[in-house]
Amino acid sequence: MNSGAIQLAVGRHEQATVVRVTGELNIASYATVRDGLLKIATDAPDGLVADISELAIEDSSLVSVFSLVAMRIGDWPAIPFTVVASDGHRGLLSRHVVDHYVPVRTDLAAATAALDHPVRRRCERVFPRSDGASAQIREFVTERLGEWGVPELGEDARLIATELVENVLRHTASEPKLRLDLRRGVCTVDVADQDTRPAMLLERLSPFEPGMGLKLVAQIARSWGCSRSWAGGKVVWAVLVPRARTTGDRPAG
Repeated sequence: MNSGAIQLAVGRHEQATVVRVTGELNIASYATVRDGLLKIATDAPDGLVADISELAIEDSSLVSVFSLVAMRIGDWPAIPFTVVASDGHRGLLSRHVVDHYVPVRTDLAAATAALDHPVRRRCERVFPRSDGASAQIREFVTERLGEWGVPELGEDARLIATELVENVLRHTASEPKLRLDLRRGVCTVDVADQDTRPAMLLERLSPFEPGMGLKLVAQIARSWGCSRSWAGGKVVWAVLVPRARTTGDRPAG
């Protein structure tokens, strides 16, 4: 096995993004493995495979990093995740119940085959830095969710997409890239930009300040967050499900 500094080599196999993780997993490198896999997941639309067959492991308890990654990407980007491990590593992963959270296989072909690929819809668009961006966003979201048969998510998705894009236009020099994803009835809205500063939830100082802020996103979405991208910059995302309705078809709560 290789030892030393962690290396993450990214490639493709079939419909999956494959990360070959080499070096030594220890306390010092734990965060590198965790953050690296999470960043790569932001740009892995069809599924992620971590090949750790040549990874040296200093402390067996540190394999929990793969359980953590599986749980963190469960909501967003909501992609399937598997691990390729040697026979010795499979024993460690089983002892620490990692295989309860992520399928573990002995070779790349088996790991790729084990990825769960539910029917999903996805589209993305880069919006120019212009005064008409908000109207274009609302039209884009309305058309796509209508085509996908979930117009009931349109109001929330339009609000969130508009807010996230406007945040990019106000606080960065990037052209925002909006992506919509529908998987098992759950819709995710995410906006990528090239600015590495994290998005922060702040109260508006005045009701006349433009935009409704990330507070609105947090109130509407089932979950939301800001993730670093392996390609650089960040992605701010939100997960939507149909809101419960009370008598009179008004939003509950």
